[in-house]
Amino acid sequence: MNTTSDVRTLASRSDRLIDIRAIGKWSAFATLVLELLYVPVLVVGFIAQGNFSDPLRDPYLAILEVLILMMAPAMVIMMAAVHAVAAPEDKVFSLTAFAFMVLAAGLTASVHFVLLTVDRQIDPNELPGYDVIFSWEWPSVFYALDIVAWDLFLGLALLFAAPVFRGRGRLEGNIRRFLAIGGTMCLAGLIGPAVGNIDLRLIGEFGYWFVFPAVALMLGLYFSRMEPKRE
Repeated sequence: MNTTSDVRTLASRSDRLIDIRAIGKWSAFATLVLELLYVPVLVVGFIAQGNFSDPLRDPYLAILEVLILMMAPAMVIMMAAVHAVAAPEDKVFSLTAFAFMVLAAGLTASVHFVLLTVDRQIDPNELPGYDVIFSWEWPSVFYALDIVAWDLFLGLALLFAAPVFRGRGRLEGNIRRFLAIGGTMCLAGLIGPAVGNIDLRLIGEFGYWFVFPAVALMLGLYFSRMEPKRE
């Protein structure tokens, strides 16, 4: 047995785990901070315009779109870290969760980048059907795409990530429960557009603007407390 080689291998594995813990921790906390910034800006924007029924206007809308563009990569990295530390028998769940998170982040980032750039450089009066494509009033194409990202793909990502946390510890149990609750609420938000009552989408919005931040916080704590595995 080559003892020196074994020691080096164990040290290398430990270093890689420490790197994964750091990446997971900071991506989770970044997701949390960006989500916590999003909700106050949203509320202040609606208060400033005097009602909660009309679509949000600039500069608040532009700020929210920038926050989402920053949040999308953090969400993907966070789920990649979850996949990296998942037990071998749970990799199918973590990989599926990661794939759906990539779809959610990629789709919403694309939607908001187009709205942040193209939408602000065209004259709505010169583009037939503008409201049906770009508007945040239901029904519209970009509104529907964002619903697919946050309600369908994010919901599935959270649900598939839940079985990864099988540990008996209190923190892992809470992560598993909140992932399941958040994912279910996101998917339930699809009822609104399906039946033509967009107000029912509030179920999904509570899932990803209130439950999902709690998940991000707990994942940040989980990665912070994770102990290197002994080989």
